[in-house]
Amino acid sequence: MAEQHFVGGFSELALGVCYYPEHWPEQDWADDAAQMRALGLRCVRIGEFAWSRLEPQRDQFDFGWLDRAIATLAAENLKVVLCTPTATPPKWLIDEYPEILPKDPISGRERGFGSRRHYDFSSAKYRDEAVRISTILAKRYGDDSRVIGWQTDNELCCHDTAHSWSDSARQSFQGWCQERYGTIAHLNTAWGNVFWSMEYPSFSAIELPFGTVTETNPAHQIAYRRFASDQILRFHDACCSAIRDHASNQWITHNFIPMKDTQTDCFSLAAPLDFVSYDSYPLGRSEFLLGRDEPELARRYMRTGHPDYTAYYLDQCRGLKDRGFWIMEQQPGPVNWAPSNPRPAPGMVTLWTLEAIAHGADVVSYFRWRQAQFAQEQMHAGLLRPDRSRSDAWQEIETVVAALKTLENASLPQPRAHVALVTDVSAQWVSDIEQQGREVEAHRVTFQFYRALRQLNVTVDIVSPSADLSQYALVVVASMPIVSDTLLEACEQSDATLLFGPRCGAKTDEFQIPTNRAPGVLQSWLDLQVNSVETLRPDVVEPFEYKGKVFQSRLWCEDLAVTNATIEAFYQDKRPALVRKGRCLYLATLTDDAFLRQLLGDLLTEREIVIQELPEDVRMMTRGSVTFAFNYGKEAHTLDAPPSAQVLAGSAKLPPRGFCIWRSE
Repeated sequence: MAEQHFVGGFSELALGVCYYPEHWPEQDWADDAAQMRALGLRCVRIGEFAWSRLEPQRDQFDFGWLDRAIATLAAENLKVVLCTPTATPPKWLIDEYPEILPKDPISGRERGFGSRRHYDFSSAKYRDEAVRISTILAKRYGDDSRVIGWQTDNELCCHDTAHSWSDSARQSFQGWCQERYGTIAHLNTAWGNVFWSMEYPSFSAIELPFGTVTETNPAHQIAYRRFASDQILRFHDACCSAIRDHASNQWITHNFIPMKDTQTDCFSLAAPLDFVSYDSYPLGRSEFLLGRDEPELARRYMRTGHPDYTAYYLDQCRGLKDRGFWIMEQQPGPVNWAPSNPRPAPGMVTLWTLEAIAHGADVVSYFRWRQAQFAQEQMHAGLLRPDRSRSDAWQEIETVVAALKTLENASLPQPRAHVALVTDVSAQWVSDIEQQGREVEAHRVTFQFYRALRQLNVTVDIVSPSADLSQYALVVVASMPIVSDTLLEACEQSDATLLFGPRCGAKTDEFQIPTNRAPGVLQSWLDLQVNSVETLRPDVVEPFEYKGKVFQSRLWCEDLAVTNATIEAFYQDKRPALVRKGRCLYLATLTDDAFLRQLLGDLLTEREIVIQELPEDVRMMTRGSVTFAFNYGKEAHTLDAPPSAQVLAGSAKLPPRGFCIWRSE
């Protein structure tokens, strides 16, 4: 068997857990560690919210409890992931420097002490303090062989903390604008500030784009979002450097939340890391996705999560560094933060764990070991209940451990895809700033294309606009209003079929309509222009025809002028809905899943890529010679596995909420 290359230091797939020794009597620690090891866990994350226990007062440190916790875990051969505690600055630090606190970008009110993530990324003072505590920890534990790696901070930008209406943010933004634009005249022209007399006399006069009577200038808004992203990157890079300087033999990761919530250039955020991690909470995130617009699906998948939504973020994580990743927090039961918080259906903790591994995770760590008795997360389930009895997830993890044993001799390279789905945070920024229709959001558009591909049993790489596209047969750019020169060059160097969704190329880098109209720079490939755009009510659809079949146009419809291209689909009045020239296609409308499956299936078949339309609740994924199948539904499904398939775990007759793993010769 070829040598395995798993990220994070293990020579095989592994499981872990998040642990808070500071929450529990020290006499419980040894038994906790023994139970972790007996369950089959291999690593433990600690310390991400413990600043007040590590440094109760400035420069008065207490590392004794942490030293003892690490020793207790190591005695059971459990490896430690140590975190920098910068997500929760302690009260003494806030009292010393109250300007650290952020200000709410909607109300302008200070967001005070008493929760978490209560700091402003633009605060130079807090950046210094974060580097200071990170350096102190790295110096102490950077050569400790019991500590295998580091997690920076915790869930950067969670709770809408990417933005702040503070003086430090305003002053930093003014400096950022001066560096980007050079002269105030250039900025005024780039932003179109002649409109509504918005011209600024100097950089020091520039305000943050909050609190205006009606909407602020979209160019101003996207400039601010770029600035805010840069501030987050600057903060994170500094913390990573502080660790790297004193812990060169230990890896660094960060536990990401979905890109749409981070509101940051996640590809750049991942750059200083050895690998990325993800916090996977399928039920709450599916509820936020489906609850408003697709209530029937929300009810159907209330206890499982949508079959494609978790996978969508798993593939995002794999794509951030084009390598394996960790799940740092895996949901084991009901959580406490969603609009509703149901129990997972029996079998789902097992399914989610194995699904993460199928999509490229090398370690899955559960949140949390023991359910808290106190404070904000006491309704968040753990592997143990507050009284130390075992929760429902325990037996499911035992099932995972047994399944992983069957994979010990299997070759498990990262999944290989023939399809790239190109995305970046600027698409989200544009759709948030200028939605034009309430239901039109970039991440929903991109996810719709993704789920259509997964329903065809096609593996997808989610990549940045600067990725090498030469290995792909099909490149899908579902929503990219600002098309960069880098993406154009990558597309030109690829021989893939290129599919662009509506609104692609619709804006310049400074959020203006291109002088040659949308799709702007894409007109070098497509002889078409967008005459106008309409957005429709969610309950209105317009029919269009493709290959003799009628499908639905919905939400976003563009009127195109086409001069030298083939019209592949058209509305009843013969206006073009899908245009093709050579290997490049442009879709002028948002549409239904049925059309996307048909179109994508046709394009893949044209490129001789095998497709397989899966049952609605069944999904499959392959790593090397090993295939994983999952059933999100309430009915059993019999798999059509290859004759040579050797079932390693689960059953080829997929039970409800069940799985099957097989190896092909």
